[in-house]
This record gives sequence, structure tokens and C-alpha cells, in this order.
Amino acid sequence: MDSLVDSLNNAYQEFVSGAANVLEANEASGAQKTAATDAALENFKQKWELFRVACDQAEEFVESVKQRIGSECLVDEATGSLAGKSGQAAATTTGLPPISAIRLEQMSKAVRWLVIELQHGSGAAAASASAHSHPSAPFDARFTEDATQ
Repeated sequence: MDSLVDSLNNAYQEFVSGAANVLEANEASGAQKTAATDAALENFKQKWELFRVACDQAEEFVESVKQRIGSECLVDEATGSLAGKSGQAAATTTGLPPISAIRLEQMSKAVRWLVIELQHGSGAAAASASAHSHPSAPFDARFTEDATQ
């Protein structure tokens, strides 16, 4: 993460430097379009693009960490792993018994496939999702839809 922050900081510093160079070139030319102002603008454009790439990479990292934390919290809640941390069983806090981590992962994958299919506009999303499921994985007997797989 430190390297990501350093990369973002360096890209920002280069971006600001590029902006300063454009202003200096513009002032030196008397606000006239010259080869120097064009070069400064082109350099600024490159710095802007590099800064955007660094921002995108940082955003992707933050999103992946958010998803990982959310997934870990969801798994902890669903499997009752919070019982040792909070002193209460998950079944008593939510009113639902915990589900297996394997079942949770199966449901998560099925939802992801459905979202992908829906984004691609396929009308066969449900059929595709069931085709992508993993029948070799064990099922949770508490869910009646598992018995049909």
C-alpha cells in the first residue's frame, strides 16, 4: 500500500509540475501560441493521463480492500465466527442459524454470474448461472433449492 501511495503522490507532483510549466510557458510567450507552449501543453496532457492512471489504480485497490473486508464480515456473520469475538452466537443476534462458508461462496458466485449475464443482456441468465455452478461442492441441507442441484 505504501508503494501505491508513493506512486499516487509522485504522479500528483508531476501533474502539478506540468501545470506550472504550462503557466510559465504561457507567460513567457506573452499568452501567444508557440512551440514551447504546445510542448508544455503536451507534456501536461501526459502528466494528466499518468495521474489519472495512478488515481484509477488507487481506487481499484481501495475497492478491492472494501470488498475483502465486506466479504470477511459477511462470512464471519453468516458462519457465526463473530460468536467468539462478541460473546454472542450469530443465531441469537440475527434470528437465523449460521450457514456454511461453502454455501455462502456458492450463493455469491451464483449472484455474480447472474449479474454478469444481466449486464450482457442475456435472457438465459438463470440457465447460465446454474450451468456455471459447481455441483461437486457440498450443499447445505437447510436450503431446499440445493437438493435440486
